[in-house]
Amino acid sequence: LVLLILCFAGVILGFAFIRAPAVYDYHFALVERYLGRVCFSDTNVILLFLERSAGCGLFLSFILLAGIHPAALVLPPALLLYRAYTFGGSLVILFSTYGVTGALVAAVLYLPVHLATDCIFLAATVLSCGRAPCFSFSKAGFWAICSDFFALFLAILLICLFEALLLLIVFHPIGTVI
Repeated sequence: LVLLILCFAGVILGFAFIRAPAVYDYHFALVERYLGRVCFSDTNVILLFLERSAGCGLFLSFILLAGIHPAALVLPPALLLYRAYTFGGSLVILFSTYGVTGALVAAVLYLPVHLATDCIFLAATVLSCGRAPCFSFSKAGFWAICSDFFALFLAILLICLFEALLLLIVFHPIGTVI
């Protein structure tokens, strides 16, 4: 519940601070990169699937590895807060600057995929918080982290596959599949 409130606060902060020029420019560059490299690029959809899956897998590994020590538990909430903050600011940019196109991208692709991956990252954070006080550097401890990683990474792969299918159906022409 605390992590959900933290994420919600991050989204609200992203909404609120978007008026500052430096913050606006930062979020605008993030949205431009997302639109240019993911939504409206000529990049192969399979390559985009692999890149996005690897990026989410790396993020997931940072969150799960924070469960090896209680002092490392600062990292997952900080990562989730940053992710929520950029999510809020990016939504404002998509709707205010890009109009109908931005609203279509946000509603069809950005919002569902981002929320689904955030649910996985929240689950990973909860697992890390539960594991950190009693983690031991043993074979069983590392197997527990690995099994959590593979289960959650499988869910991320499904989300990224859904994103790739949406990209293929809505945004990419059929010629960029191969």
